[in-house]
Amino acid sequence: MGFHVKSKLIALITRILIRERNLQSFPMSDYQRMRYEIKPGDVILVEGRSLASDVIKTVTQSRWSHAALYIGRLHEIENPRDRLRLKDFFDGQPDIQLIVESELGMGTVARPLSVYDKDHVRICRPKDLTYSDAQKVIHHAISRLGTDYDVRQIFDLMRFFFPYLILPRRWRSSLFKTHPGKTTKTVCSSMIAEAFGSIQYPILPLVKRSEDGKVKIYRRNPKLCTPSDFDYSPYFDIIKYPFSDFAKSEPHYRQLPWIEEEKIDEEPIDKIQ
Repeated sequence: MGFHVKSKLIALITRILIRERNLQSFPMSDYQRMRYEIKPGDVILVEGRSLASDVIKTVTQSRWSHAALYIGRLHEIENPRDRLRLKDFFDGQPDIQLIVESELGMGTVARPLSVYDKDHVRICRPKDLTYSDAQKVIHHAISRLGTDYDVRQIFDLMRFFFPYLILPRRWRSSLFKTHPGKTTKTVCSSMIAEAFGSIQYPILPLVKRSEDGKVKIYRRNPKLCTPSDFDYSPYFDIIKYPFSDFAKSEPHYRQLPWIEEEKIDEEPIDKIQ
């Protein structure tokens, strides 16, 4: 297959994978509250609405298909070189709240936090992360700006569902063939896992006990990290901002605006997690 034909085919497949369904009629998350309480270094999980998102949800058995790293406003970034590099990739007002993410069809980019103002999101906050280490995580993410999105990694994840020996050699996973530090492509969760790995902050480390009873902790390949790992990790606090807030005079669930006259027998399409 010629290079140009292959490029056009990849571009076509990418357009199909990233085409998004319509937004929900009512947001499940309170974006305004989130934007005031989010902190640099927080990981944002997103319930995507594209075909690529559906693949990731199915493979990982999770509703979270995408992860982004919140880096704050331009003046909140301590390293002046990072600020200069960021300006090369985001030409906007300095007071805009920014995220760094790896997106199919775009690569690793810096975008406003507001791109997810209507989506169902969740914040994963690293426990006890110091200010200086948060800046190091942000530095690593900014250094990855401009790298391509590794489309093959989505299919690598799918290959784990099939016995290794029955797959043709050219279809077998490439996850363990290249050292993570040398790759020129990445995906959302892997990029963030690498950023936290740069300060040896754990997400889901492999823990084993040796014969002498000592506990040993091994760092996992960041390429194996998925968005749901941040949700599952004991080292991240889960923060949710529901679309409706209630008075504190009594338990909030007693003030939910139930419609007593109507009951729905079918399984609801939208569930609040």
